[in-house]
Amino acid sequence: MVRMADLTPAQRQTLPALPCPQFENQPWVRGGPLSERRVVIVSSAGLMLRGERPVTAADVRYRAIPHDAPAGDVLMSHVSVNYDRTGFQRDMNVAFPRDRLQELADAGVIGAVAPTHYATMGAVEPEGLEAQTRELAATLNSAGVDSAVLLPV
Repeated sequence: MVRMADLTPAQRQTLPALPCPQFENQPWVRGGPLSERRVVIVSSAGLMLRGERPVTAADVRYRAIPHDAPAGDVLMSHVSVNYDRTGFQRDMNVAFPRDRLQELADAGVIGAVAPTHYATMGAVEPEGLEAQTRELAATLNSAGVDSAVLLPV
């Protein structure tokens, strides 16, 4: 992640002035203590499992990634040529921190880790994600997931 200090002067002025969308409702809710929550990872790094069809530029589908999938089978197929994959190649926890999440569960900080995590492509227009997001929300609800670590990559 780039720091503001590393940007050009023009970028440092422009980025904070960009409009931020306002939503009529705020879906954020309060819940029980973290030690009682089941937590899922939702990443926008274009992650997929070995053998799946790679993510394309207009692909708004999410991919299911089992928590216990072998690390060598979790691949990144992010479509942006400007996306630096080096960190992920060295340690997948940069974009998919399942090991850190498991450590939190083992220490009792969180109640449990969801058995399946999800990834989508971040380099798509957000409006196209609404139907898939609603479907994913229903899937998470059915699985008893009540908290998510959102990883916008």
